[in-house]
Order: sequence, then C-alpha cells, then structure tokens
Amino acid sequence: MNQYETASSTPICDRLRKSGNWNPNWEPFAELDPDWTEKFMVMGLTPMFSGVLDPKTIEFIAIAVDASCTHMYAPGVRRHIRKALDLGATKEEISAVLQCVSVLGIHTMSLAAPILLDELASAPTA
Repeated sequence: MNQYETASSTPICDRLRKSGNWNPNWEPFAELDPDWTEKFMVMGLTPMFSGVLDPKTIEFIAIAVDASCTHMYAPGVRRHIRKALDLGATKEEISAVLQCVSVLGIHTMSLAAPILLDELASAPTA
C-alpha cells in the first residue's frame, strides 16, 4: 500500500470526507457507484498529490474552479480562500485569481452579441 491507500475500497473519498473537503453533492455518485467516484476523485486530485505545484498555487486553482461561472460552489470558494490565506496568500493575489476567472462569463457576450446583430439585421422591420 502507498501512503494514500487504506483497507477501504475508496481511500481518497474517505480522506476527503475526513478532512472536510468532501462536497455533499458528491454523495449520490458515491452511493450509486463508489468505484467510479473513487476513480474520478483520483483523476482530479492526482495533480494536487503529485507535488508538482506548490500548495498555494493549488488553492488558487481550486478557488478559480469553485468560483467559475460553470461551478459557483460557495463552500469550496470559502474553504480554498481560507486555506490560501493560511498559506500566506495576499488579498491581492486572491483578487487577481477571481478577476482572471471572472472573464469566463464574457464569452456569453462574445458568442451571442454578434448573433443578435446578425438576427437584427435580417429581421423584417416592423
């Protein structure tokens, strides 16, 4: 066994639950298919466990993912901001992360505004 394995068939999921990093929204997946959920968590968390990125950078990425317009998971944003601050992150660094991720929403306008202009141009006038 390596340092992350236990006698459980879902050691990563168990570790997330024990550390308070388990999203309760994952519980239905885990109940329906614990093996799939474990594999999914291993895939997603391997970069964090690899040591390639420093812990503060990992927290910045987690903040960005949880705050993104496709995720918007407030408990995760709060947890990762708290961890980043504990690791010495400044409010400016965290603000920069949030500013970077906020541009994801601009694609709505980049896609839809030209379509709207096209449709307005081809619409019959009233």
